[in-house]
Amino acid sequence: MLVLTSLATAVLAASTAPTAAAKPRPADPLQQQAEAIHDTGAVGVHAEVTSPDARDSAYAGTAAMNTRRPMPRDGRFRIGSATKTFTATVVLQLVGEGRMSLEDSVEQWLPGVVRGNGNDGGQITVRQLLQHTSGIPDVEPEISALNSADGYRAERFRTYTPKELVGLAMRHRPKFSPPGAGWSYSNTNYILAAMIIHKVTGRSWAREVKDRIIRPLNLRDTSTPGVFPSILGPHAQGYAAFGTDTGIDVTELNSSMAVGSGSIISTAHDLNRFYAALLGGHLLAPAQLDEMTTTKAAPELGVRYGLGLAEIPLPCGGSYFGHRGELLGYVTWGGATRDGTRTAVVYVTSDGGQDTQQAMTTLVGQELCRTRS
Repeated sequence: MLVLTSLATAVLAASTAPTAAAKPRPADPLQQQAEAIHDTGAVGVHAEVTSPDARDSAYAGTAAMNTRRPMPRDGRFRIGSATKTFTATVVLQLVGEGRMSLEDSVEQWLPGVVRGNGNDGGQITVRQLLQHTSGIPDVEPEISALNSADGYRAERFRTYTPKELVGLAMRHRPKFSPPGAGWSYSNTNYILAAMIIHKVTGRSWAREVKDRIIRPLNLRDTSTPGVFPSILGPHAQGYAAFGTDTGIDVTELNSSMAVGSGSIISTAHDLNRFYAALLGGHLLAPAQLDEMTTTKAAPELGVRYGLGLAEIPLPCGGSYFGHRGELLGYVTWGGATRDGTRTAVVYVTSDGGQDTQQAMTTLVGQELCRTRS
């Protein structure tokens, strides 16, 4: 983050009257856009769009390279950084319950964890973590499995602890100083947010996400896999090229390096349900939803960013809220209109190059603008 397939493009059967010419059904715009994404080089594509009275899906490509195996219905995939919206939602629920504040310092909850090379958790707030205005360096460049084919083969089953990951990030100086003076995307921010959730509740980030979001919304195909490297249930293979011309199968991955920041497995349908519930006000009180959707410029992304949620312009005017996600071989883009009544999610099973990503954002924007009867 499904059972309805796209409309067929074949002509209607001829009537019994020999002079009655059959009229072709109009092509399904969602299917056309899925195929346009596939044409950019993606191995497999699945898109789903929902509204209060409709649910439409489209598929293109195959579930595995060099095969004719179709993309799976209800296919599961690693949602990557779309996980951040789940993490921010849990933090904001805890804020609404009065158990913590967005203005609490990281040092208050995690003494001594963010320290060294100019990094100072005493000067960084929880809000700045969720908003990517902390200046904390991103740990991703330190993860070999995410950065080269050799690294993937050698370390795809390696287990990281959150504290270990933050320690790797602390080898580097802040992206800017003081905290709040700039904007820089960092997965470390959300690893720290997961650690704070654990500290506040006494329970793991995974347990809190499951009890607060996955179970209440009945997201049957959504999970927090921990160190388990396989995707259970129907899924397409994921592929990464690591900057080369040849993609390799990267479906197996211990995603412990992405706790809180990118490790959730879900489906397009479950993600649509999540976005609809979140923007529809079913997961957060109005005050906390306002905090999440109050955005500032995020120059690195070319959008505006709130707390774990991006604000993206719509081609028809206005904007929607959502999040891009990528974790080795799976790239997703999705979101919902401001009131949550219309949602769209698309994912591909290979690296998302510029053309692929543009086609994905075009699909989401056009579908959220579209009026369906």
